[in-house]
Amino acid sequence: MKNIIIAIDGPAGAGKSTIAKIIAGKLGIEYIDSGAMYRAITLKLYQLRCDLNDEVSINQILEDTRIDFIKNSIFLDGKNVDEEIRTPMINENVSLVASLKIVRQKLVAIQQNIGKNKSIIMDGRDIGTYVFPHAHYKFFLTASVEERAYRRWKEMHEKGFQVNIKDIKEDIMKRDDMDTHREINPLYKASDAIEIDTTGKTMEVV
Repeated sequence: MKNIIIAIDGPAGAGKSTIAKIIAGKLGIEYIDSGAMYRAITLKLYQLRCDLNDEVSINQILEDTRIDFIKNSIFLDGKNVDEEIRTPMINENVSLVASLKIVRQKLVAIQQNIGKNKSIIMDGRDIGTYVFPHAHYKFFLTASVEERAYRRWKEMHEKGFQVNIKDIKEDIMKRDDMDTHREINPLYKASDAIEIDTTGKTMEVV
């Protein structure tokens, strides 16, 4: 095959990004973090104090926004925002922004365009079901809520954020509900995806 597309879907904290980066390195293909794209848009909208009900303003912001991936890092309008998009504020609001039709349409178009000319592995919520329904390989990663909450707590703790694991668990459950019940491209396992439960497993095992 000249170009291949690998899709990895699943809920927050299931290990998608970590696994995708490892596979991208082993295969020598590009990793695209679709979740980071939604986080970057969330960051920009909140920095500009944009009303999420104002589609005209959101559309203008999207038209004036550039998102790039360079060596597994995401750049928003030319600035590396790897750290800024992983804060508690972004965690709490990204699912709401990602549920907006105008945002999803814009980012899905960008994602599909990326996959036209090169081999990629992309993770997210709707990659194998909507963005690349004909992907060559599809996987669905999941894990218990408790495991995912612990992973997110550990990640935030290591970055210096003082967060409560109970609050993180509640936030993840809220995000799961929003992701699986949103009107536009909800999260669910594609019928032809291989499901892997990562609970209690190391990344090497997964």
